[in-house]
Amino acid sequence: MTELHKLSLREAALRIRSGKLTSAEYTRDLIARVDALEADVQAWQWLDRARAKELAGRADKADSAMRVAHPLHGIPIGVKDLFYTAGIPTEMGCRAYAGYVPDVTADVVVRLESAGGIMFGKTVTTEAAFMVPAKTRNPWNIAHTPGGSSSGSAAAVAAGFVPGALGTQTNGSVIRPAAFCGIVGYKPSFGQMSARGVMPFSPTLDQPGVFARSVADVAFLASSLTAQRTAITPEVRPLRNAPKLAAVRSPAWYLAQPDQRTQFDADINRLREAGASVDVLEIAGAFDGAHKIHRTIMLYEAARLAKPARDVWRGGFSDYLNKALDEGENMREADYREALKLRTQLQQSLAEFFDRGYSAIITPPAAGEAPATLENTGDPRFCTVWTLVGLPAITIPTGKGSNGMPLGLQLIGAAEEENYLLATAAWCERYSPFKGLV
Repeated sequence: MTELHKLSLREAALRIRSGKLTSAEYTRDLIARVDALEADVQAWQWLDRARAKELAGRADKADSAMRVAHPLHGIPIGVKDLFYTAGIPTEMGCRAYAGYVPDVTADVVVRLESAGGIMFGKTVTTEAAFMVPAKTRNPWNIAHTPGGSSSGSAAAVAAGFVPGALGTQTNGSVIRPAAFCGIVGYKPSFGQMSARGVMPFSPTLDQPGVFARSVADVAFLASSLTAQRTAITPEVRPLRNAPKLAAVRSPAWYLAQPDQRTQFDADINRLREAGASVDVLEIAGAFDGAHKIHRTIMLYEAARLAKPARDVWRGGFSDYLNKALDEGENMREADYREALKLRTQLQQSLAEFFDRGYSAIITPPAAGEAPATLENTGDPRFCTVWTLVGLPAITIPTGKGSNGMPLGLQLIGAAEEENYLLATAAWCERYSPFKGLV
């Protein structure tokens, strides 16, 4: 096995574009990495090695003009098994959809392939992208959860199986697994990436996102996937001037474990020493009810979307998911409409908050290290508010806890200020001492 799997996404793309590396060579190395570690990590739901090699070979036959025109030319990318892929199984982690092969491909996957990327394989998702864990394990320690619901995507990137992957977030399903696996997870503003062709759970909240091992790489990948190609620039650079940050400890701060609290304080101190202005603030009042608002919207919508399938085969869903969907079915439309109204009010409050001149809000991305269990995927509540209001969010790894598992820092930006958030995160990343598995 060579060391090509250690290349950053951007470096691999530049080498392939210049002819210094072939997609076939790179793909063979990634497959060798999968063969060495997949039995432990179990990140893949569907992977056809021969197909991946064939697509890489085709990419290498393209002329130089085509390589330059396609920024992701010849780059293998993992795709969460929630994105429809025509002619390829899309089972969504759910017994009810076992063996399902769609005849359409999700918009984001179409954009990935239009940019020259190779859909390398389908990564494991939790059941219907909810809370019931699947088979994937954390590459740092296989006794620990990788998080969810984008379990396989986060684990695949952390393990060096692919340089980037696609995921989705309805609550904390990009940010939390990225934090648990010691990589960068990025969820753009709601609507920046199309959710068409992704199994819906809660259309008001469902948001595609990406995983990679650096801020520069998530920006490079995301820039080819947005609905507007100019929304995210492929070359993100750290802010020239130190940012003004708001360190927010509520409404989920009480959940933070000692290691995460210590790490958050250390992150704040390190960023201040580097020149950042960091105000420690509380967001109280209406935000204390944000989790209830989120749950009402999420389960009300999910229950109605799942009703046709559950009417035919309720047993195709786990007891845990059925219980949650039953809760959603029993919710009143009036309560749902009120939750949507309150969500709008929270969006307005945060817009006013960013008018104070903050570059980003910073919070923990999770309660602490990845729990030492495969029976659950961890608590998503440090992500809930930001998903609810549709703001862009990114997590960067910044340290390790007492069990040697990664800890991170989540940054949230103003609505549709994608490039500014990424530049702020790149500035913060510069001062992180964290070293990944790859």
